[in-house]
Amino acid sequence: MRLGTARGHGVLAAQLLRPRAPPGSQRAGLPQIVSQDNILVRCPQTDRLGALQMFPKDTWYVAALPADIDGRPLGRRICGLQMVFFRGPEGQATALEDWCPHRGAPLSLGRVVDGRLVCGYHGLEMGHVGRTVAMPGQRVRGFAPIAAYPVVERHGFVWVWPGDASKADPALVPDLHWAGHPDWAYGGGLYHIACDYRLMVDNLMDLTHETYVHADSIGQPEIEDVAPVTRVEGDHVITSRVMHNISAPPFWRMALRSNGLADDVPVDRWQICHFTPPSHVMIEVGVAHAGHGGIDAPADKKAGSIVVDFITPETEHSIWYFWGMARNFKPHDKALTASIREGQGKIFAEDQQMLELQQRNHLLHPTRKLLGLNTDAGGVQARRIVERIVAAERAREAAGVELARATR
Repeated sequence: MRLGTARGHGVLAAQLLRPRAPPGSQRAGLPQIVSQDNILVRCPQTDRLGALQMFPKDTWYVAALPADIDGRPLGRRICGLQMVFFRGPEGQATALEDWCPHRGAPLSLGRVVDGRLVCGYHGLEMGHVGRTVAMPGQRVRGFAPIAAYPVVERHGFVWVWPGDASKADPALVPDLHWAGHPDWAYGGGLYHIACDYRLMVDNLMDLTHETYVHADSIGQPEIEDVAPVTRVEGDHVITSRVMHNISAPPFWRMALRSNGLADDVPVDRWQICHFTPPSHVMIEVGVAHAGHGGIDAPADKKAGSIVVDFITPETEHSIWYFWGMARNFKPHDKALTASIREGQGKIFAEDQQMLELQQRNHLLHPTRKLLGLNTDAGGVQARRIVERIVAAERAREAAGVELARATR
């Protein structure tokens, strides 16, 4: 489906977040342990119908950075589920329900000893698959296990699968071609933002707001002069905007200088936003000296990068926003990486204020209708994809619940 026309960027788009076919479904059964490719799972019970109704759950979300779970447990709510992340006996990233089966204390307040999670309340010890393995002064045989979630550590992130563990295929983790590549550098951070994750997707798929929210860094009036073009390829939404023969805004003048290029000449600027489920947005951005091919200009005529956005729902009204920028010019310049990270962090702080106050207004006026604009197309198409995925998941879950009841 196409909404408008534009020159495609199919090869690079496929590299940014390479979609993969879903694995064959497996019959749900009793809890079981699976271990492969640094993935540890226990199949969840089917009594949580509706608990994650706003979010796709049979998918991978970024939950943390590897350093976040080194040496201590990390408590984090993902898609409404309280989880605790830590490293198991082989150093593998592990996620359990943040609940001690003894008195319901949060296990994240405990400590990790030899790959076991020791509750900070009474010392009960949990193994990495969710079973109680020891408790001071008492045998623990027969204790009911707590939920364990599939986890994969890859591309510099810790990924978690909050849904049906039998469907958790590590091959479905997005293929980030730039991660760990010697020709690329990456710097980023994390924001906790009090907004619906879909508002963040809307924000990133319609960059018209840059003219107003980011007027002193990446915004410029010319953005409004060029209408974005949106197209949909399966579950992949691409919104493109290309501006020709304009002046570079402050952030991109800095980038040009950093790449040894003149910053006072006309440039061609591009913004190509890629959405893939559940809530990942990669944005190809950059400027090139005008007349040299824009995004396809030689490396010595441009400064470009990929804005990395992993949006992980915490609750219906809050998110963990993992942001960053990957670039393939001057990749070994650590000072440049730090400078870009600082500038990008300030830009996203401006978004945070807008999004949180927008969310507050939505909660105050939940029934008010919103005005639709042509520039909303990317966000609208992304929402449609998410709604379809969530509806299909809920239908499968409801069918499973009915089957379980019928066989009791």
